[in-house]
Amino acid sequence: MHCTRTVLNNLLPLAPLIPHAIGPEKFATWLLRSRSPVCCTNVFARTQLYSSSVSAEPFLNGTSSRYVEEMYNSWLKDPNSVHVSWATFFRNSSAGAPPGRAYQSPPSHLILPRNQTSAASLVPRKDGLSSPSLGEQNNEKLIDDHLSVQAIIRSYQIRGHHIAKLDPLGISSVDLDEKHPPELLYNHYSFDEADMDRKFKLPSTTFIGGKEKTMTLREILHRLETAYCRHIGAEFMFINSLEQCDWIRYKLETPGIMEMTNDEKRLILARLTRATGFEAFLARKWSSEKRFGLEGCEILIPAMKQVIDKSTELGVESVVMGMPHRGRLNVLANVCRKPLEQIFTQFAALEAADDGSGDVKYHLGTYIERLNRVTNKNIRLAVVANPSHLEAVDPVVQGKTRAEQFYRGDGEGKKVMSIILHGDAAFSGQGVVYETFHLSDLPDYTTHGTIHIVVNNQVGFTTDPRHSRSSPYCTDVARVVNAPIFHVNSDEPEAVMHVCKIAAEWRATFHKDVVIDIVCYRRNGHNEIDEPMFTQPLMYSKIRNTKPVLDKYAEKLVEEFVVSAEEVKDVRDKYESICEQSYQNARKETHIKYKDWLDSPWSGFFEGKDPLKVSPTGVIEDTLVHIGKRFSSPPPNAAGFVIHKGLERILKSRLEMVESRTVDWALAEAMAFGSLLKEGVHVRLSGQDVERGTFSHRHHVLHHQKVDKATYRPLCHLYPDQGPYIVCNSSLSEFGVLGFELGYSMTNPNALVCWEAQFGDFNNTAQCIIDQFISSGQAKWVRQSGLVMLQPHGLEGMGPEHSSARLERFLQMSADDPDYFPPESEEFAIRQLHDINWIVANCSTPANYFHILRRQIALPFRKPLILMTPKSLLRHPEARSSFDEMLEKTEFQRLIPENGIASKNPDSIKKVLFCSGKVYYDLIKARREGQLEGSIAIARVEQISPFPYDLVKRECTKYPNATLYWAQEEHKNQGSWTYVNPRFNTALNSTRDVSYIGRPTAASPATGSKMQHLPALTNVLEAINLPENTMKLGEAKDNAGNDMLKMMQYVFPIVTQIQMEVIKKYGFSEGREGIVRFAQLIRTMEKDDAEVAHLHAQVRAHFLPPVAISTEDAS
Repeated sequence: MHCTRTVLNNLLPLAPLIPHAIGPEKFATWLLRSRSPVCCTNVFARTQLYSSSVSAEPFLNGTSSRYVEEMYNSWLKDPNSVHVSWATFFRNSSAGAPPGRAYQSPPSHLILPRNQTSAASLVPRKDGLSSPSLGEQNNEKLIDDHLSVQAIIRSYQIRGHHIAKLDPLGISSVDLDEKHPPELLYNHYSFDEADMDRKFKLPSTTFIGGKEKTMTLREILHRLETAYCRHIGAEFMFINSLEQCDWIRYKLETPGIMEMTNDEKRLILARLTRATGFEAFLARKWSSEKRFGLEGCEILIPAMKQVIDKSTELGVESVVMGMPHRGRLNVLANVCRKPLEQIFTQFAALEAADDGSGDVKYHLGTYIERLNRVTNKNIRLAVVANPSHLEAVDPVVQGKTRAEQFYRGDGEGKKVMSIILHGDAAFSGQGVVYETFHLSDLPDYTTHGTIHIVVNNQVGFTTDPRHSRSSPYCTDVARVVNAPIFHVNSDEPEAVMHVCKIAAEWRATFHKDVVIDIVCYRRNGHNEIDEPMFTQPLMYSKIRNTKPVLDKYAEKLVEEFVVSAEEVKDVRDKYESICEQSYQNARKETHIKYKDWLDSPWSGFFEGKDPLKVSPTGVIEDTLVHIGKRFSSPPPNAAGFVIHKGLERILKSRLEMVESRTVDWALAEAMAFGSLLKEGVHVRLSGQDVERGTFSHRHHVLHHQKVDKATYRPLCHLYPDQGPYIVCNSSLSEFGVLGFELGYSMTNPNALVCWEAQFGDFNNTAQCIIDQFISSGQAKWVRQSGLVMLQPHGLEGMGPEHSSARLERFLQMSADDPDYFPPESEEFAIRQLHDINWIVANCSTPANYFHILRRQIALPFRKPLILMTPKSLLRHPEARSSFDEMLEKTEFQRLIPENGIASKNPDSIKKVLFCSGKVYYDLIKARREGQLEGSIAIARVEQISPFPYDLVKRECTKYPNATLYWAQEEHKNQGSWTYVNPRFNTALNSTRDVSYIGRPTAASPATGSKMQHLPALTNVLEAINLPENTMKLGEAKDNAGNDMLKMMQYVFPIVTQIQMEVIKKYGFSEGREGIVRFAQLIRTMEKDDAEVAHLHAQVRAHFLPPVAISTEDAS
């Protein structure tokens, strides 16, 4: 319609000939009313009659009548001597054409663009066919009527889904709006019943006519309603591609396109019978068990199988699936064809034959390779295990799919695809859905199209959709990526199959996401023992009187003589006997096997390996030099590649480090990656701004300063036969991207997959992935992962959200027993790693960082690695390592002992400080400034979990006369303290105490003020100079409680009686306020009293921090 109006608007240069009251919208009406070509009106003044009246042929008026007469005489002699338009006019006039009908416009030679048509072709003759004449009195509104027909067609394409019959219960509107869009009513366009049998030319934007070019309005409306308003509601007209819209229109509008053969109908019935029979069997055998059955949406099973069948036919060989718990057992049984015995044993209270805590049956995954009997092709099906966090599995599925595509060389997603199932409430309510959709078209994250299937119960747990979403549909989130959305009535199996076929073909054609919204109901409550009538009484009254879809479809096929009632019963009985036989076999089982439910098997990885032997992580020096020089150089043979001046300096300094056999953090990382790439290991680094690095230290991608998008990646060009290296900036997402990288790491154990947080603090938005998948995945699902989480961590005055990666949370979730000291042996370290759920480390040297990254691949198994990575240490002059610490026969050091002056005379050491990470450099600086190198030893615990009991014990034994401390930069209730404290006691068999040095407890991870940060750090560092006659602060507090006076007496024996009298005189209260007032008093007195000044210094350094007052108060 728009295009046609554009054509009419092009006639506006003729506006001077048109009455000014006539606007462009009514131009067609005026044109018809004028009854003559505009360009010829009022040209002639004189009148000469030939075969028509002057009034009928107004162009005969004027001084040019002689010209017309000459033309007529020429025509009489030779009809070919005049223009064809004159010849036609004279011929029609001589034949007695009625007034106004003698003239015909000559044919146009203009080639109109697609979807445009000439205005004249829209005017029909009296017989209903088009005519080039514009002179009919009855056709004043013809062009507007044709434009209205186009508007109606477009309205159905855009809005038809609003009135589609989608609800199988027939009680609500799926779009939460009961109104009928007025643009879908023909009388909205000034049509009436008399117009229903008029014929109209169909525009090229519809396929409802098939081969027909014209059609009556009645038939147009009927076919539009059939395509868009029956049991399929399609949303696609928001897609900004005419090709894609036309493709969908063709699939929906073509007459007869939904017709199915009898064999196809029988296949639907058989699959529907299995889906229904499985749930019925479980309900009979385990009536009081939660299983989150599929009753009310049994059509899901035939739908998924239709998607898989069509996709397999189009070349797909592997399908990765993710889904919530509803219907999972049915999917495993009837889509994946997992042995029923293994499913039934999950209902029995049997012991596990392998390690792990296991999970409830409706969270488990699986992996199956089988023959697709419909296409006769082999297919690999994986269902990824998922917790009760319904949509958390979405990015995991995408990551696993992307990895499988990568390893297969499937750059277009033709062989590997993903299917994700959703619930309606979760699909609209959970933000990770949005995050996952926004990965769908990113170059390093796309899976080239995912088929999303929504099991739309039309209710959440108990929440009505009107209270659980603000959008009309639960699927509106998919519109952000131009994914077409097909809503379909679950009780119309053939419509569901047609939509699934379209979805599979869409993905294969355009490699983009698509959504199938199966509008169904939940026959039971949230689970089988839940009572839904409490909250949805009307809905469930209707449900109880609604026949199952199997019964409805079986009756339909019997009526169509496709099957007989006996055949329907035979199919049911056959599946019932299969279930019963499997049930009897399952009763013979004595154990369950968690490994039967593994969703990502690693064929051949564990075979032939010593599970307690680690490959060496050191490398030869030539490898380090080669990688270092390549990493420090611009592109070879590319003199025109302009590098930023600042980067030139960085590359030069790197090359100088290589020549001096030294590495910093960035160089050590590059050497770890490069040495693994040399060995053929795939390395992938992902996260926000990782290509450059948040702190501008990495620079793994060099950008041409003069040419857009021209880049060079040094680590991709180290060796001709190296492993592939991928470094990619992610979207601004933690939940989605971390889940994606976890899924990527699950696919192949021979790959180093790293995710880096922009700041470690931001990992909390991905806490669900950390808690439900990474920390507990192996225990629940026997699934290993070698994922590395790099998390910048350190209190450096950057505020509460740029300081702490919440180390304490990871340590709290570590599964080692704080009261158990494993037997010491040569395999002590590797046994600890084997038994732990993940590894938590806070390295203090680049060399150790190098080794721990390489160790991830050297281990004979896989464990997630949680690494606290530095910020200021990236450029700290002392945070350097020599090549000697990275060569062959070197390895990762779980604990780095004191190796300075203090280690030479251990008996004279008064204090041993254990620490981890960046604070080590602060401590050695304070020790150096206090000239205490000979009396204080400092040891670094690099691997915090699993705890190095053996090395801690050895280090403590070395210094028998020393007082032991744990020092950390984090607050007392954060960081490592609560984790290491009981483990120190276990390591030392409670023979020696370990005291705490660090910030006091706090709710926030860090202060936002530099003025507060620096004094707080100073207090921590001054604490290493505690006088020997001072009691432990913790013991003092225990003895004195909150009494200010007693506290001072215990902690500061140097306080004189006079000073105590001063305290009494001023009547200081208990707690924080009293402490602050006391400090203020001392501050005023110290100017004149040296002893008081000394007392003040001790208050500041040793008393204020442990009782948790702010640094501002302490100053």
